[in-house]
Amino acid sequence: MNRLSIILPAKNEAPALTGLLPALRAAQPEAEIIVVDDGSTDDTRAICAANGVQCLSSPYSMGNGAAIKRGTRAATGDILVFMDGDGQHAPADVARLLAELDRGYDMVVGARDWSSQAGVGRGMANTLYNWVATRMTGHQVADLTSGFRAVRADKFREFLYLLPNGFSYPTTSTMAFFRNAYPVAYLPIKAAQRIGKSHIRPLRDGLRFLLIIFKIATLYSPLKLFVPASAVFFLLGCANYAWTFLQHGRLTNMSTLLWSAAVVVFLIGLVSEQITALTYKRDA
Repeated sequence: MNRLSIILPAKNEAPALTGLLPALRAAQPEAEIIVVDDGSTDDTRAICAANGVQCLSSPYSMGNGAAIKRGTRAATGDILVFMDGDGQHAPADVARLLAELDRGYDMVVGARDWSSQAGVGRGMANTLYNWVATRMTGHQVADLTSGFRAVRADKFREFLYLLPNGFSYPTTSTMAFFRNAYPVAYLPIKAAQRIGKSHIRPLRDGLRFLLIIFKIATLYSPLKLFVPASAVFFLLGCANYAWTFLQHGRLTNMSTLLWSAAVVVFLIGLVSEQITALTYKRDA
């Protein structure tokens, strides 16, 4: 029988953990539960101790992804479940994720519906991420950024070095699994409203989330991003040449510049594709 480890990154989530940890223990009494305290200044450690839960504390905040990596290294289970420590994810849904995992998947993600999104802006951003990821991978991606997922520990640890220390670990791990042909499933869930204040700041994190779009492409297949961009530059060069030839009967520097940009962008994509292949290369 596979041993289960449940990992919860938490930063000042004491109010949520007070109710979440007993409920999680009741739902999964045999599981190893690890709370990764990301530099909390509240009673997180005391609450973990009161519930007999292992707590890994950092002296300062290192980020959500760093907490995931630290918890993964400490976990002893064959199956890992990641869930937020803010009370959004229901302990009862852990069993549903595990049941889906038993059907032969290597990762099962709890996919939130629109009503579970944290505001219209976040909902629209997640919809865009899902659309881009679906087009890039050729697989239906229902919730790219969900932090509630069950994975096979040996598969997940293959990509631990790729995970960022910030908030985009779900994106990175999902694209890595698709890239290496590890089957991924999505299970609809209802996420509750978080307890306490969100650590995400729209102004500070807006650019970071925008960069996720480009990260999706570079983690899976850079050429799928760079080839269309190269084609756009090439066609703009052709259009500019056609217009200037008809108007002035000559080739302008702008057309040459656009064609040159098309070649440069394509070559960057080609090099990026090779780097991506080397990134995922494993020793035999």
